Amino acid sequence: MKLKNMILVAIFAALSAVGAFIKIPTPFCPITLQILFTTLAGVLLGGRNGALSVGIYVILGLVGLPVFTGGGGLSYVFYPTFGYLLGFILGAFVTGTICRGGEPKFSRLLTGCLAGMVIIFAIGTLYDLMITFLYLRSSAAVATVVFHCLLPLPGDVVLCVFTAFLGKRLIPIIERMDNHGRKNAC
Repeated sequence: MKLKNMILVAIFAALSAVGAFIKIPTPFCPITLQILFTTLAGVLLGGRNGALSVGIYVILGLVGLPVFTGGGGLSYVFYPTFGYLLGFILGAFVTGTICRGGEPKFSRLLTGCLAGMVIIFAIGTLYDLMITFLYLRSSAAVATVVFHCLLPLPGDVVLCVFTAFLGKRLIPIIERMDNHGRKNAC
């Protein structure tokens, strides 16, 4: 892996942690900027490195660093919202695979961001339902849990549009960094 890529992976792992603390509290599932940073990791780094950066963030939280919205530690796997963290990894991979698969047109970037967001919400909601009903043995209605899980969706769609716009501007800069490194190597 190139030094530039290692640095960007580390930066996006850190940004994912920062995004967890920039949040709008809701009764069940907080709205955070994590989707912005994890999706942007996929857009700028590609599927493999985007997923790697988010995976590093999740591992850091599981080993005990308080980088998740509710802290950290291995017991976090029993939080209903842990599924979103797993979704961020696969979402970054899908986003990056779609976005870096050709010309970085806004429509391609937006499609990739929205596809990643759907993955995040699907995994997050299914995991939340599993933990809520199987582990916590809640008597809440399934529709209520799903409703609370999907509360952040409209805001996250807006973040996907912003991410695609930002990615369209930043991809050429990242690519120039590659070209500049090749010129210096010669």
